Amino acid sequence: MVDLANLSIAAVLIIVGSALFAFELIHPGAWLLIPASIMIAAGLLYLTLPGLLLNSVFGPSIVVLVALAAALATIPYYRWVAPIHKPMSTTVQSLEGQTGIVVTPVVPDSLTGKVQIQSEVWSARSDQPIPAGTKVRVVSGEGVSVLVRPLDVGRAEN
Repeated sequence: MVDLANLSIAAVLIIVGSALFAFELIHPGAWLLIPASIMIAAGLLYLTLPGLLLNSVFGPSIVVLVALAAALATIPYYRWVAPIHKPMSTTVQSLEGQTGIVVTPVVPDSLTGKVQIQSEVWSARSDQPIPAGTKVRVVSGEGVSVLVRPLDVGRAEN
């Protein structure tokens, strides 16, 4: 005969674990897959083997082993979602020679101009006015701004 209390506890564990699993799919990298898989596994164990888990000296060991297996099974997922890579750090010196596009007009002797280089926008300065939309090359950098010059239209880019 199925005990209603055991069924309720198993259902709560499975429902909460499934909700955490669904949230992890919506927002990957929140590290909810490990507790979700442990809760779902514990709920299924509680549903199928309540007597073994509650009335045996092996019950806690079984729960620990299943929780460990569930946690280890999720590690490859996290390696796939967020592979380990070196932190990105961009300095103005590393931008020298790169090309970008002016997003806010560059005015001589001013830092009001903005240039997009790859995915970042930098304050730009130049000795000549450069309109928005112009392709530029970074000559040098200082502080948080870059010195740019328009690309020669007749010359091929590197």
